Amino acid sequence: MVGGEQKINQLAHKCQMPWWLTVIIVIETLPMFLGPIFALNNPAFLGGAEATEVSFAAWLYTARNFAVGSAFVVAYLLRSAPMLFILILIRLLTDLIDGPAFLMLGLASNEVRLIAIFVIGYYIPALIAMRFLWKQMTNSTATE
Repeated sequence: MVGGEQKINQLAHKCQMPWWLTVIIVIETLPMFLGPIFALNNPAFLGGAEATEVSFAAWLYTARNFAVGSAFVVAYLLRSAPMLFILILIRLLTDLIDGPAFLMLGLASNEVRLIAIFVIGYYIPALIAMRFLWKQMTNSTATE
């Protein structure tokens, strides 16, 4: 089979969606919609304690998160392992910057809780999902 045809077949391949992968995708996606709601309803969320109006940063944050969150929903509905893998990787890389940034800037009210949320809620589930999706992608190309 030609390389281009193999890549197209991989994109058309529907991956398995066990219940635990659905839970991980919900964990990864839900903050993409809830965070912007908080940011737009609470100017202090991104603007600091003295903020009284929603800042430009909040609008950028909202646009980015809604775009990535919508892409997660589409990838899940398409059951596309490559799309989900890339989106989870993007989310993981973002969270690898966000978590330490909250700590360095002193924005966490409880450092242990913040670390636990990021490690247990984002990093570990993302790695588990990416490992599963990688196997789905490589197994689908090996069997064709």
